[in-house]
This record gives sequence, C-alpha cells and structure tokens, in this order.
Amino acid sequence: MNSAATATIPTAPTAPTAPTTNTFGENTNGEEVIFQLAYKELKQFTKASDKNCHDVANRITIEVYRICHESKRIQASGAVENSAMTLAKHRLQQCLRYYQLGSSRGRVELHSTLSAIIYRYINPPQRQLSYQGRLTIIEDFLQSFYLEALNAFRRENQLGPTYRPQTLLELSEYMAFTERYGKRRIPLPGRQQQLIILRAQTFSQQQPPEAIVDIEQAAEGSSNEGDGTWEEPAVQQLRSAMATQAAPEPEEDTLRSVVVTELMSYLEQRDQSDCADYFSLRLQDMSAQEIENVLGLTPRQRDYLQQRFKYHLIRFALLHKWELVHEWLEASLHTNLGLTPQQWEAYTAQLDEKQRALLDLKQQGQPDDKIAKALGLSMAQLQKRWFKILEQAWEIRNSLVSGSSASTHE
Repeated sequence: MNSAATATIPTAPTAPTAPTTNTFGENTNGEEVIFQLAYKELKQFTKASDKNCHDVANRITIEVYRICHESKRIQASGAVENSAMTLAKHRLQQCLRYYQLGSSRGRVELHSTLSAIIYRYINPPQRQLSYQGRLTIIEDFLQSFYLEALNAFRRENQLGPTYRPQTLLELSEYMAFTERYGKRRIPLPGRQQQLIILRAQTFSQQQPPEAIVDIEQAAEGSSNEGDGTWEEPAVQQLRSAMATQAAPEPEEDTLRSVVVTELMSYLEQRDQSDCADYFSLRLQDMSAQEIENVLGLTPRQRDYLQQRFKYHLIRFALLHKWELVHEWLEASLHTNLGLTPQQWEAYTAQLDEKQRALLDLKQQGQPDDKIAKALGLSMAQLQKRWFKILEQAWEIRNSLVSGSSASTHE
C-alpha cells in the first residue's frame, strides 16, 4: 500500500469540464449540482490544487450516478437525485476524513478497520495460529487486497493501468474507495457477505500447511546440522528478510486490532458470547436488520442485546483495559486524557479534592494499592472513583465538535 502514495505517475491530462448531462446521456442538472458541491467542499477543506479538486469531484459525481443508474432499488424509489446527493455526501465525508488524518494516520486507520473486519475469518486449515501469527497472515492478505482495490479503482474510474495516487487528496480518495470496496455486499444463496471477508476466507484456505515455519529457529538457525529443512529457499528467504528488516513495525499499526481482541476475550470470559457475536457483526458494518436476521432476534431482543453490549463496552473501556483503550484513542494520562489545555483546566476544576488527588497519583504512575492506602480507600472505592473520573473526561471528548484544520501533507 505504501507504494500507492509515493509512485510517480505521468502528467495528468487537462481537467475535464463539469458535466452537463449525466454519465448515461440523460439531461439533468443534478450531476452539475453534485459536481459543484464536491468541488467546493474539496477546495474549502483541502490544500489540493484546483485541478486536483476538479478531477476528484468529477470522479465522485460519475461514480454516484453510475450506482444510481445500476441500482434497481434506487431506480424504483423515484428519488434518484436525493439518493445521488446522499451517496455523494457520504463519499466526500469519507475522503475528507482520510485527508484530515494525513498519509500516515490514514493508512493506519484503513489497515486497522479492515483488519478488525477479517480477524475472525483468517484461520488457515489445520493450523493453530497465535495472535501474532494471525496478524502476519492478515498483513500478507491486505497487501494483495490493496493492489486489487487499486486495480478496481482504476477500472471503475476509467484510469490508465499506470495510475497511482500522487497527492494526499488522491491517496485519501483511494483509501476511502478501498474501505467501501472491502465492505461491498456480495449476494450469496440466502444471504449477503462483505467482499473482503470472502477474499480473506479464500486466502486463508489457500495457505499451505507446509508453510509453517518456527520464527525463532528461522532467525537463529537450526541446531541440527543435518536437518535439510533449513536449507530450503523459503526459509533462507525468511531469514534474509528478518535480517534486513530488523526495525520493529510501528506499534500503532496493530493497536486497534489488540483492542478488538482484548474486548472479544473480555466478553467471552464473562460468558457474554452473544455480545461477542453482536460486536463481530457490528465490525462488519451490518445494519440492525441484518444483525437481527443473522442472530435470529426480534428488534426488541436486538435492542436489549445492544444495550447490554454497550454496558460491557463502557466497563471495558473505562475500567478493565482503560490504559490500552486510551492509548489507542491517544487520550492517555500523558496527554491529559486527550483534552486541550483549556478543557483540562476546566475539567480538573470540577473534580473534588479526593478525585484530584487520585488523578495526580495516577499521573505519577503510582500503583493502585499505594494510591488506595494513601487516600484511605478500598480497592472497590478506588475503581469506582477512577471510573467516574474517566467517564467525565470521555463525555467532554465525545461532546466536542472537531474543528481541526486540514492536513498540511499535500
């Protein structure tokens, strides 16, 4: 995927004029309205060139009208223009979100989103994979999937076979497309399944059993001089790769996957397998009705399950694994729980004396048993007070409307 951001492409042709008839030859002002909306939004919220914004806006416009034309549901609704506007706004929102994240953070976000969807489906036959082993398979799979998505992007936008995203806006457009491409629903007998899950299952089943390699032995070499296994080309290639790529991967690349795995484990340990199933389906971006169909629930039962999952999710995020979750959210104690200096000052002012003392000791890195003793609290009382402190900060963060400026990575 990294090559998609850095590869050089030929000089682009002159920017096309805004369409006056839609892609299918039908006279309509709707396509012009959507094009102008997309163009103005991209000009306002990015630092991309005029031509770059023009090209991306044109591709978004053509795509949404192609979808509206091909969708029997949209055609039957009689509200084609409304559907086209909704689709266009969704694509703009996705593209701008990746743009504001920037090249590096955007890649991490996309990688984490897709990894979480396929994690449970990467399970090669006759192999008991560790957590790290599964992540390695996921990494291999996603690299091929990114290339497939790039080819699909070229094909659907009628771009040349050498096209590569060159600017941050083009990379953001490609990453947004890749996320949607992976989540596309593929009709199967009696159900629908996301495209990336089908690809992951096929990839997983194709992994040969003989590909299993002991990583530690491969790195250190075999202690049995007569063992010819370690002379095989695949093993030699692995050792060479580990020698030339000794630098560890960025921890944030897998942090979201760790959070997902820990939450699954937390739910299963508490005999909440139905909540784990619900969470798994939510990771696949399924609608409420689809979840009800898969789990065989009524709307009332699904709503109850959703509320129970939310209860456990909050307990996990604010009590059980609060350090991990807050590190993932970049809202650790070292960053004042993700609050700005002004928000932090107002936040701490509303805490009572004992809460402020607890917060100070936590920031100093004191263990809970020493904090409880210093404050004259039981461990249960300490956890209850700490839960309330984190909850108040959580509410402040979630109530904010983002006002961050556009990325400067263009």
